[in-house]
Parts: sequence; C-alpha cells; structure tokens
Amino acid sequence: MKGFLDDANYSVGLLDEGTNLGNVIDNYVYEHTLTGKNAFFVGDLGKIVKKHSQWQNIVAQIKPFYTVKCNSTPAVLEILAALGTGFACSSKTEMALVQELGVSPENIIYISPCKQVSQIKYAAKIGVNTMTCDNEVELKKIARNHPNAKVLLHIATEDNIGGEEGNMKFGTTLKNCRHLLECAKELDVQIIGVKFHVSSACKESQVYVHALSDARCVFDMAGEFGFTMNMLDIGGGFTGTEFQLEEVNHVISPLLDVYFPEGSGIKIISEPGSYYVSSAFTLAVNIIAKKVVENDKFSSGVEKTGSDEPAFMYYMNDGIYGSFASKLSEDLNTIPEVHKKYKKDEPLFTSSLWGPSCDELDQIVESCLLPELNVGDWLIFDNMGADSLHEPSAFNDFQRPAIYYMMSFSDWYEMQDAGLTSDTMMKNFFFVPCIQLSQEDSFSSEA
Repeated sequence: MKGFLDDANYSVGLLDEGTNLGNVIDNYVYEHTLTGKNAFFVGDLGKIVKKHSQWQNIVAQIKPFYTVKCNSTPAVLEILAALGTGFACSSKTEMALVQELGVSPENIIYISPCKQVSQIKYAAKIGVNTMTCDNEVELKKIARNHPNAKVLLHIATEDNIGGEEGNMKFGTTLKNCRHLLECAKELDVQIIGVKFHVSSACKESQVYVHALSDARCVFDMAGEFGFTMNMLDIGGGFTGTEFQLEEVNHVISPLLDVYFPEGSGIKIISEPGSYYVSSAFTLAVNIIAKKVVENDKFSSGVEKTGSDEPAFMYYMNDGIYGSFASKLSEDLNTIPEVHKKYKKDEPLFTSSLWGPSCDELDQIVESCLLPELNVGDWLIFDNMGADSLHEPSAFNDFQRPAIYYMMSFSDWYEMQDAGLTSDTMMKNFFFVPCIQLSQEDSFSSEA
C-alpha cells in the first residue's frame, strides 16, 4: 500500500466495513514505530469523490479545472481525471503529467502568469491552446510562439489590487484592458474570455459582485474589437467547506444569470485546488528532540499555565523545508493532535513545535497547549493535502514521507455507480483490503 510521489504505480487500501481513517493511521504509526519512525501521509481518496459530488450539487453550472500545483500526486490526478474535471497547469511538467492520463487538451488550461518561451512552445506542440495573460509582454510572447493560442485576459479584483507593500500581484486593471485588446488585435492573438481570482483569504464574497461586473465590461469591450468571447474563469479561492461554496454560489448565481446567462454560449469554469485535496490528506510526524524552557519565553498565542511550570519545545522529523512549506506564506490550517492516549485530567503545558532544521524559520506552531510528550511520540496533522506534497529540499538527508492511499467501500461503490471503475481511466489502482487492528495489537509509541 505504500507509494511515493514519483511512483506511476501505487495501491489503494479498500477499507473493510468498520475500519476508518483512525485505524489506518494507527496501523502505520505502529509499522513506522518499528521501522524508523519516518513521517508519512495517509490520503483518503473517497474525500475527493465527496468534494466533487458536493461541487456538482451546489455549482453544477461551473466546470472545475483542478489546480495541479496544489497537489500533483498521481492518485489525485488520476481520480480527478476519472471524475471528469479539467486541469489548470502552471508548467510543462504539470501539462505532461495530465496529458499522460489521456486528458484532452481542451480540458487543460495553461495558467502561469509568467511563461517561459519553451513552455509556451510545448503547450502549442501538444495542443493546449487556452492560456491566461495579464500584460503586453506576455501577449507578445504568446503571439510569437503559439499561433493557435486562445487567451483569457486576467483581470485584478478588489481584494488583490494594491495590497501589502512588496507583495507581487497578478491581474491587469480594467482601464488597461482596452490597451491589451488593441495589442491583441494588432498581434492577431485570439482573446476568448476573462479570468479573475478571489483569494481564499478574502472574507467578503461581495468581491465577486465587482469582479463579475468588471468581467462583463471586458466582454463588451472585446466585442467592440470583434473578438468572440466564450469563456469566463472565476479562479480559485474555495476553502473546501460546503458553507463557503454555498455562500459564493448565493452571490454569483444571480449575477451569472444576468451577465452570462445560460444559452449565451459562455462557458463558466473555475480553478479549485485545496478545495478538493486539503481534507483528503493527513500527516503523521514523530518527535525527534525536546527542550524544556521557561514559560515566559513564549511571547504570545496561549494563556500562560503558570510561571513556575515548564514549557516545552518539540522538534519533529518534518518541517518548513518539507511538508509544511506553505507555512512560510500562510497560516497553518490544522491543529496538531497527540496520537498516544492520555488522561483527560492530565496537565497541559505551553508548547511550540519545530521542524528538524534548527532554522529560526522552521517553526510550525508558535504556541499551543499539549500534555508532556516524549521523543518517539507521534503528532497527527489533518487538512494537509494542499501545497504539502512537493519534492523536499536537500536539507541533510531529509526523506520525503511515504503516502498511503485508502478508500471506503461505500466511496468505491459511489464511483462505480457513476461509471468510474478501475478498468476505465484509473489503470493504476490496485485495491488491497485494509485490516483493522485488534485490541491485542495496541502499542506504545514511546522511544
């Protein structure tokens, strides 16, 4: 059942009735405790199936183009291809990964805002024609290297115009769109639509109101230049919760009916990434070192447990230069869970969690309350499927975590009912029944 990021073949544990994710994690914690205590992922592919069903139930009028850079593991790409999503690719490597699955070029868009000439030529070679653009320099590169390109003008939204000083933002202003349309006309580049993106950090769904209004303006403007517009890309930014998806749909659905009504020939697409994969992956890490420090060393985050009580710094075998890389640019979207059983009345201590590099940047959790842990204990992080399964840095001999895939029988039957079986697109699925650990197999994870 073990697979690595570059494995073309992998297996998926098909869970027996009564077996759940916790049992699978227990099983592999036990195995890794005996064989080296390396960090590992467990991927529940059934959660991806459920997310797709949720998408179809709430925003069926919008076709998802999964953002490949979010999680490009083979099992994820293959199951999404089988579910019929499109793919939003940022590089030649990503386009090649998706193409190998037999995905039609019409279901691939090239979304990198800064494209290498060689990669534009590669897209042209394999027939990936739809791509995004937000400035004149990119437009000229596309014109020289991809004669069949179909371009979506990427416009900025209110939540990412200006922003914090030093932040690099993408998307052109509404004012600049006329100039870009003029350039496209002169360069004989086909403009077919508009893209915008609302960040998941943006809490105001009303941003979509202005973005859709601006998109409609660009469509009308493009019509004046004789362009035939047929695609609107509303970007990503979906957190994965059903509530947020319904909230966004509540705002955009009536606006789409007005600005881009059904029957107008406009195809509405989106670029969900973490929406599909974040909740599907859980990471288990092992504590490799421990320090006792004075409680007042912790400046913020958790109420002090008492000045005379110790506080702890724990070092784990995965960190910023591995599976927690996204922590450098955003807050951690998960709370660590102690794997070993402990009593409810056991005292809790102020603690911080660090990666193995001893780098001051390699802090995963600044301050939290945990029971006292020992070297060899395990911590579990859920919601780790997005931006965490990349190639690790070359720090020391850091090993990339193994990935174990699983799916429940009910989710597998749901896929079969939808006509998705292992002999269609999912050629690499090899199902191995998982066995629930018995009481006699219980163990201690202490070193």
